[in-house]
Amino acid sequence: MDVKELKQFKNLPASYWLLSTNKTNYPTLDKNTNVDIAIIGGGIVGILCAYQLQKEGFNIAILESGNILESTTGHTTAKLTSQHSLIYDKIKSQMGNELAQQYATANETAITELQKIMKENNIDCDYSNQSAFIYTQEDSYVKKLEKEVKTASSLGIKAHLIDEIPFSIPIKSAMVFENQAQFHPRKFLLSLAEKISNKGVQIFERSRAIELEEENNKYVINTPQGKKIIAEKVIIASHYPFYNKKAMYYSRIYVQRSYILAIKAKEKYPGGMYINAEDPPRSLRSLPTENGELILVVGENHKTGQGKDTSKYYESLVDFANEVFTVESIPYRWSTQDCMTLDGLPYVGHFDSETPNLYIATGFGKWGMTNSIASSMILRDLIINNESPWKDVYNPSRKTIASSTKNFIVQNANVASQLIDGKLSNLPEKIDIHPGEGKVIEVDGERAGAFRDEDGKLHLVNTTCTHMGCELNWNSAERSWDCPCHGSRFTYKGEIIQGPAVKPLSFDRDVNTFKKLIDEDF
Repeated sequence: MDVKELKQFKNLPASYWLLSTNKTNYPTLDKNTNVDIAIIGGGIVGILCAYQLQKEGFNIAILESGNILESTTGHTTAKLTSQHSLIYDKIKSQMGNELAQQYATANETAITELQKIMKENNIDCDYSNQSAFIYTQEDSYVKKLEKEVKTASSLGIKAHLIDEIPFSIPIKSAMVFENQAQFHPRKFLLSLAEKISNKGVQIFERSRAIELEEENNKYVINTPQGKKIIAEKVIIASHYPFYNKKAMYYSRIYVQRSYILAIKAKEKYPGGMYINAEDPPRSLRSLPTENGELILVVGENHKTGQGKDTSKYYESLVDFANEVFTVESIPYRWSTQDCMTLDGLPYVGHFDSETPNLYIATGFGKWGMTNSIASSMILRDLIINNESPWKDVYNPSRKTIASSTKNFIVQNANVASQLIDGKLSNLPEKIDIHPGEGKVIEVDGERAGAFRDEDGKLHLVNTTCTHMGCELNWNSAERSWDCPCHGSRFTYKGEIIQGPAVKPLSFDRDVNTFKKLIDEDF
């Protein structure tokens, strides 16, 4: 199949992990409920925290806004690796050897912890041991790889340099971490969710947490249905924290999107998980399926809501895939969203230094699998013993964040510019919207987001994000309205896809006026 034909995507993006597993149907919260620990978010962190803590005898409830394991966890690349780009020499240089050791030990231990859980619960999840590689095509990264291998090796990771990788990619150098792995995240976690549910953990789906308040030394979590969870302790594991009253996480996290193709190639994949050191990012791993082997081709990135024509990112990956493989088809494609922190390390621990019973796990960058497992172990230890051997490097209130002042200024200046530019942007005078097309329009001084579906029906939304008031941009590849400030995403009907927003988009203006003018022009 030629490149032009491969780029003519016939279907909307859809994750293989979701399509290859069954949808869940846990109940919605329908009555006020008291628990010891409430976990907000039913992704990998939420499920694993519940697994770790239910063994200690706690009464636990998980609140998930949609269906568990469908959001970020359902769109990952599922690489189980402690190789998080060139991280260890950076931590050692900026924070010291002790914190670098904590991070290395946490993520190496996470791999063995998943193996342990998998074996104890007899879970089949397409797990396979793989080596993880970082390669570079630029001279400027050769010394960086050498330093990274030296530092990683000193921290107990089995790492070394190599001269070649088994692809038609000319490289300057590469490094490899041994004893890493890959798996099917939903096969693993859906099975684990069923087991913890059978052991008394209450899982509530379609039960979004919209408000968190303190009352009588307990936390009260409100849902749109008017029902509440009352808990002594709360873990916020909702990817991007929805709670804004303390710690200003909205100023310390920014959100990036990446893109994934699952290709069928003529060549047999040689094994291993690969990523380049430079930009734009390119990542490769195998994907065993019932219909034979596929290859995940991953890369591209941009801040959520700040990409141009988002379909172009998929097309760039098609070009790369064709340079390396003989691509026969592209059965699946999807995108993913990651929370990035100012210093590149996750925030896991007490939500704030003054909230002893409120915890958080967020900001995994693009390395959420091992960091999520490590997070569940850290939070378990903090809740039980108020201590963890890895708490300092993950501490959301760590003093070392001060070294990221420059990045703080850059990221928040970007948010401010997006907020202002969105309000001042010029809008099209001609209002022609074709089937499958969406755009921001203006009629008589009123803004609206408009999308026309294939049946010709027009869908209108208010383009002001319900989180903090930024103006949304249209994502053509995913057919969503995306926030360029904090990463909230909405369907073309205004329903929330991803937070931190907790309220859907409304449209309280004269719908008929908008539709009449648009349809007349169309």
